[in-house]
Amino acid sequence: MRTLLIAGNWKMNPSTRSEAVALAEAVKAGVGPAADVHVVLCPPAVFLGAVDSVLEGSPIGLGGQNMHWEPAGAYTGELSGAMLVDVGCTHTILGHSERRHGLGETDSQVNAKLKAALAARLIPIVCLGETQEQRLREQTEAVLTTQLSGSLAGITPEEMAGTVLAYEPVWAIGTGLTATPDQAQSAQAFIRGWLAQQFGEATAARVVVQYGGSVKPENAAELLACPDIDGALVGGASLKANDFLAIVGAARDVTTRGG
Repeated sequence: MRTLLIAGNWKMNPSTRSEAVALAEAVKAGVGPAADVHVVLCPPAVFLGAVDSVLEGSPIGLGGQNMHWEPAGAYTGELSGAMLVDVGCTHTILGHSERRHGLGETDSQVNAKLKAALAARLIPIVCLGETQEQRLREQTEAVLTTQLSGSLAGITPEEMAGTVLAYEPVWAIGTGLTATPDQAQSAQAFIRGWLAQQFGEATAARVVVQYGGSVKPENAAELLACPDIDGALVGGASLKANDFLAIVGAARDVTTRGG
């Protein structure tokens, strides 16, 4: 069984360093020393150093919310993989829908970032997902195929095995809507089938594929029980320690049951 990964994407929250530290401290205390479920916190870049200090000595990973594909240069406002590693990051989110659809980020740019993240020895969390219009037109699998083909182009099976994917239907992010377990499982099974075709069954079986999109304590257990859902990329609920820890707890329950 793949180890479930629960990652908290804080987005542009909270407003202050002290709030970020307090949230990280609460999560650290609640998670404890056990590593039966992998947990990662992805705060805004300005708080990465402070949160890294809080997480020292715990099994919780630290993630960036984005990075540039170049190692250095005249790229105002950007961060390199080496910078993320230096501040303590183990992971980085790439291609989140808020960047794809809000800022026009392309599959080829996500692919360049993926290769840079792997070169920097970061664990990438590559986001995929369709819009509501695309789902209503029954284009989900076609959209996922395009995103997978473009975002993962040119990487090896071993690199793929070390890459996390996050299926996040755009219509469920920050809307309060959530894909049903059947909808989520169907999309994630399709993703794993595509991986098997491209990289082989053994590699596909190793890849962690998270679900993201209004994951809450109320729906986490049912989603995480699906066979091809290997964790959650949590947005709003990651800003409340009790809610986030409840989702981690749901993942631990699934792990304990072995399914």
